[in-house]
Amino acid sequence: MTFSMDPADYLRYLADAHRELSANGDYITSLDAKNGDGDHWVNLNLGFQKILAASEELGTLSLPAMLKKTGMIMMSAVGGSSGVLYGSAYLAAAKATEGKEFIDGRALLAILEAQAKAIGERGQAEPGFKTMLDSLHGAVVAYREALGKGDGDKEALLALKAGAAAGAEATRGMEAVKGRASYQTNKGVGDLDPGAVTMAMQLGCLADYLIANCLK
Repeated sequence: MTFSMDPADYLRYLADAHRELSANGDYITSLDAKNGDGDHWVNLNLGFQKILAASEELGTLSLPAMLKKTGMIMMSAVGGSSGVLYGSAYLAAAKATEGKEFIDGRALLAILEAQAKAIGERGQAEPGFKTMLDSLHGAVVAYREALGKGDGDKEALLALKAGAAAGAEATRGMEAVKGRASYQTNKGVGDLDPGAVTMAMQLGCLADYLIANCLK
């Protein structure tokens, strides 16, 4: 079984991700309040609200243009470093899909790899720094390995979801190198990074949406 995701599907996935993030708003805020400003969920939620409010316009665009516009919305609507990082990630995704009308398995890998590179470069971060990149990197590695082994798209997507969740969980034992947590005495050790958690939630929603709606 393979999948094909068009812009309309992608926007429906974003709506699913927004519902998941909204349902976990208090939890995410409590994580961020331990070592950060406590506003990660509020900022990210605002970005998703702006995207969904523009969904009618976004739905008329080509895949690369839709991803680019989504990045621009995130960059302008989300406060703090998250807006710049998410914006950069979506702009990188737009470049990775130039000339494409839909996302398939290989295109998804290219998108995620491009997003991880953009976030790492823009945020001057690496896996292990206790950031959102840890979830995304975990997803990329697991997904790439599954595709390389010849796993079917469903199995590869399940690996992507598991890799993202494992990446988020791994931040519990990491010392923060970036952000306010890096200024704490214990550098956030023992606490999950909220950015990694919300990234894992989104990637999990992406895998779930593709499995439920796009596999053929």
